[in-house]
Amino acid sequence: PHHSYGGPAYYIQMALKQNWLATLFASVLILTYMGGFNLLASFNVADAFTHYSWANEWTPWIIGAILAVLMAGSIFGGTRRLTDVTGLLVPVMAIIYLGVGLVVVALNYQNIPAMFSAIFAGAFDFPAIFGGFAGSAMMYGIKRGLYSNEAGVGSAPNAAASASVSHPAKQGLVQMLSVFIDTMVICTLTAFVVLSSGVGSDGGVTGAPLVKDAMATVLGQPVAQVFISVALFLFAFTTLVGNFYYAEVNFRFLLRNKHMKHWMLSIFRAVAALLVFAGALLKFEVAWNLGDILMGLMALINLPVIVILGNQAIRCANDYVAQRKAGLEPHFKASSIGLNPDELDFWKDDAPVAAEKTNA
Repeated sequence: PHHSYGGPAYYIQMALKQNWLATLFASVLILTYMGGFNLLASFNVADAFTHYSWANEWTPWIIGAILAVLMAGSIFGGTRRLTDVTGLLVPVMAIIYLGVGLVVVALNYQNIPAMFSAIFAGAFDFPAIFGGFAGSAMMYGIKRGLYSNEAGVGSAPNAAASASVSHPAKQGLVQMLSVFIDTMVICTLTAFVVLSSGVGSDGGVTGAPLVKDAMATVLGQPVAQVFISVALFLFAFTTLVGNFYYAEVNFRFLLRNKHMKHWMLSIFRAVAALLVFAGALLKFEVAWNLGDILMGLMALINLPVIVILGNQAIRCANDYVAQRKAGLEPHFKASSIGLNPDELDFWKDDAPVAAEKTNA
């Protein structure tokens, strides 16, 4: 399917027939991503630059203004080339980040035994477990993990629904892989970089400055500072645009497209750019707490829904596996898992696709 929209708001409405709940979820998602998460992403970039020696009280204002202008140019369509370039640069930067991280850990090899000792000592600290500290640490980890990979929150389906695939299970597998790469590879490596460096144990430095200080043990402060700032800027900018896409999909859902006027979308986009500017001026605790609260509201709605709809997802996965085992290139038809094609916009039984034998 081309030019398709989807996400939790759509499957809540179409599968559960709960229009009020779909409307609530769409509203919360807009607040979370255009508000909370984009405020937080903008703050993180501004915070990284405030640690330069030349930074002053105007630095967050300048960084916020730059991000807002770039954001506006991208979402209003005037700088499509900019988003294309960042789309190419970010995967390259991710690979470079992984490479630099591995180098830092390798060159701090003498601290690796102590690093793993600290990890296991913290994980199996029974006085802390029975004292309640472990529960607090677990909750903190869950919140930061959800912010990192967004698993179960209900955000990624908004992007996945726009993919053109012959079977929805294909995109589901891609989404599963993205969670693994983000959490188990990139985030784990970042933790290893910090723990192997020996810095930050007093908790005085957090966020991007902590990662920068850890990498500086090998790269030196000037190189580490520039590297982290550039990487964070690229990652944050694409995050800002991606988060806005999630919000716009749900904004269109709320207005049901047919009521959408161009001026409405223009105002919506202008507000998004202004929020990016405002995020750069926030305080650390405010930025994170706002994101945590809004993300929790999304999860409270979406998680019960995906449990209810879990059987359909399992049948879809089984249909995909069965076609692969039969040597076919999987093509999905709604009726094959008991859905009524007449109630759907896509995956009709009369769609012009047919399963063909493959060499796989």
